[in-house]
Amino acid sequence: MKPLSAKNALGQTPALKEPHLHDQWVFWLEQRQEEEGRMTVLSRPWGKSHLAPQELTPYPIDVRTRIHTYGGGAFASAIKDKQVWISWIDDCNGCLWFQQWTIQSEDEIDNQPFFKANHLPICLSSPGTHCLADGLIDLKYQRWIGVMEQDEKDYLVSYSFIQDHKKVKVLYTPKDFLGYVTISPDGMHLAWVEWQQPAMPWEASQIYCCCLDELGEINAKFVLAGSSPEKKNRKSVFQPIWLETGELVVSEDSNGWSNLIINDSKINSESSKKWRYLWPIKAEFAMPQWVYGMSIKSSANNKILACLCDNGSWKLKLFSLDGSIKEINQPFDDLSYLSSDSWRAVAVASNSITESGLLELDLNTGSWQHTPVRRAIMSEDEISVGQSLWFEGWDKKQTHAWYYPPSFKKDGSSPLLVKSHSGPTSMAKRGLNLGIQFWTSRGWGVVDVNYGGSSGFGREYRERLNHGWGVVDVFDCSAAAKTLIDLGKTDPAMIAIEGGSAGGFTTLACLCFTDVFRVGACRYAVSDLKAMAEDTHRFEKCYLDSLLGEFAKYPQRYGERSPLNNSDKIKSPVIFFQGLKDKVVPPEQTEKMATILRENNIDVELQLFKNEGHGFRDINTKIKVLEATESFFNKHLGF
Repeated sequence: MKPLSAKNALGQTPALKEPHLHDQWVFWLEQRQEEEGRMTVLSRPWGKSHLAPQELTPYPIDVRTRIHTYGGGAFASAIKDKQVWISWIDDCNGCLWFQQWTIQSEDEIDNQPFFKANHLPICLSSPGTHCLADGLIDLKYQRWIGVMEQDEKDYLVSYSFIQDHKKVKVLYTPKDFLGYVTISPDGMHLAWVEWQQPAMPWEASQIYCCCLDELGEINAKFVLAGSSPEKKNRKSVFQPIWLETGELVVSEDSNGWSNLIINDSKINSESSKKWRYLWPIKAEFAMPQWVYGMSIKSSANNKILACLCDNGSWKLKLFSLDGSIKEINQPFDDLSYLSSDSWRAVAVASNSITESGLLELDLNTGSWQHTPVRRAIMSEDEISVGQSLWFEGWDKKQTHAWYYPPSFKKDGSSPLLVKSHSGPTSMAKRGLNLGIQFWTSRGWGVVDVNYGGSSGFGREYRERLNHGWGVVDVFDCSAAAKTLIDLGKTDPAMIAIEGGSAGGFTTLACLCFTDVFRVGACRYAVSDLKAMAEDTHRFEKCYLDSLLGEFAKYPQRYGERSPLNNSDKIKSPVIFFQGLKDKVVPPEQTEKMATILRENNIDVELQLFKNEGHGFRDINTKIKVLEATESFFNKHLGF
């Protein structure tokens, strides 16, 4: 088998995000690697993957938002009476734009362009220090409603399509954060998620709802579900959606799993808190809300189409209000960004042998089609398929990982790469990752660890990391490697570890506090916990309160677990990659860590990228990082 090159593994592969489905039209974001990560809005008729999509936001428009640092929810769409509305935030200046098109006649639907622009794009906002995101198009009042972050505050705001352009109207000001705004089918109610520090949204959050008066103003608001952070038994909520008949459906985790609840009473006051569970199950109907735009459930003919995560794999089911459940038979187990309209649905989907692509489903017939982002570059028999691995982790608790055996080497003599995901609330998924296949095609085994704290396995599993960051994750990553050593899958003298951001912290902590790993690679890694507590951005300002405990109460703990303070314990070589525009992990932190290790006579490489931030976008950067990591590992493992 020929090894997979870094260029082919990462390639010019576009990333698909946030598909929206309206009637027979699909809209989505495409992030283009070959254009330095520029994102653009595309559209085509649903179910007609043979047609080239129409680009609605051509170069140099870059549809992206920086809200809460991590962004998401950068465009909105709507269709009515053959008229199409699109709004977007342009990363070039942070402004909100709007454009309207007319759908071509039915006999021209198979021809480009599908839409004819009614006018040139109109700028609705002025440049400034604020960020806009997570909007919706309110056709009743001809306006955009969404979230504005300005001066360390969130606001629910609107911009009119028809008058007073550049004038923002503040509809509501929460105490801290809000998002996932959704409007009822009759246009008379808004619902959203709200959360307050020190909690992160997946720890404690609430569903707010309001009534709109005849002018579209908020005249009453109330909390319907969830909890505030000071409650003893915290609850979190995720992604409210409206059914066609006006019921509100929410994901909520008071039973230990983020399950669906429905409010089928008349929503008009605080007395509307009449929720009931729909199909309680030990599976997750939610994701950690790091970014806007995520969707794992949608309304379809007054039924609920939902993705659920069960033991690290995603399934798709259709839930009826009479209690019946229909499994949607399709072969993909890595699902995200679900949207539906009547009997049609779309999602971004992949599985162990198929790269990510647009999945289109007919809910009446059960038929589906999947359009990968590029043609397959590996045959099925060349692909290393992830095997579910359960092992004894921290506190003797069963812990999960995906193990990818080497594609051609025999067990026992193979090197092993341990991957520690970011977040640390994220999860290791099973969809085809050619970055992993890069290693397995070279004779490496790879274990992608869902260490304690990961999402997708219930609240208790995620809360294992509370006050345990730098201990629980370190133990679990080490235990995964030791399990594979004991199973005879790898050579104990050839164990590497890598991770980015929080995964970079876990990587450094593993090198500090265990003797399992022989070499490490870190991308924009957290190394100084005290600095993070004091200097990090607003969204994560109190995140360490749960991961480590409040700094004022546990300053010693922050020092004891910081890799920067324990650099003398690192005996293995490390390669660092850092963006100079990073606002989460300042470049100075990584440079300081590398300098100290060099002074300790540890072999260190440091590569800096002047145009990259927290998370690399440019394909050339990504290729360089992967190739440099392999070269560094091979040098020090003698492989």
